[in-house]
Amino acid sequence: MRVSSVGTSSSSILGFPNCSSCRRNRGIARLYKAQMSSDAVKRANLSSRKTESIKLPNYDDISRTRDMFHIREFLRHPSGIESILNTSALQSYYSLDSNTYRCTLPRLQLLNFEVAPELDLQVTPTSKDCLVKMLSCKFEGSEIVERQNEHFSASMTNTITWDTRDSDSYLNVDVRLNISLEIYTRPFSLLPVSAVETPGNLMMQALVDRLVPLLLQQLLRDYDKWVKQQRQDLPEDLVPS
Repeated sequence: MRVSSVGTSSSSILGFPNCSSCRRNRGIARLYKAQMSSDAVKRANLSSRKTESIKLPNYDDISRTRDMFHIREFLRHPSGIESILNTSALQSYYSLDSNTYRCTLPRLQLLNFEVAPELDLQVTPTSKDCLVKMLSCKFEGSEIVERQNEHFSASMTNTITWDTRDSDSYLNVDVRLNISLEIYTRPFSLLPVSAVETPGNLMMQALVDRLVPLLLQQLLRDYDKWVKQQRQDLPEDLVPS
């Protein structure tokens, strides 16, 4: 028994801790490593906003029914929803529920990869406005491409309203886009976050500045087309002579 006791003592002196101490130390090391890794993650927060208005045509003389062709009626109609989603520019889209749509953009070439952005958009029209909200955004493609979904998140809202100024009606949009991007590749991970955020914000703002006017023009064209189609479907007694 004494020899056994000496053997155990010798092993401790030689630097071989018992099993429970070893497990405890490994656990502490893993926790420390995870904490250090979490603290080391850099994130760039990018944002842009664009508000713009466009004058609406006056269709009051088309029928004797007041407000029949108001812009709010168009934005509630399936044709208006398709215009908001810009379905003509999508690869595909389908309804997830009564007001949420999954939209897949055409595949684009990004470096040596093909990427298909997929968005879930919620469209909520009311008598006062129409709110478009992006619920999710991810990339479809190769395994490497889809792995990037773990490193960013995005949100977007587009508030569409209408008002009257000096007897003229206007359609207004207020688009806000936010992206949180994990910086984990060299050389960007070696730079301060501002080195990514500053050009990133400029690029996003330029994109929004270009797309918002195009959206308004698209809505106006589709609205005019819808009104003309609705007029053709009116009963004769409602069509002015």
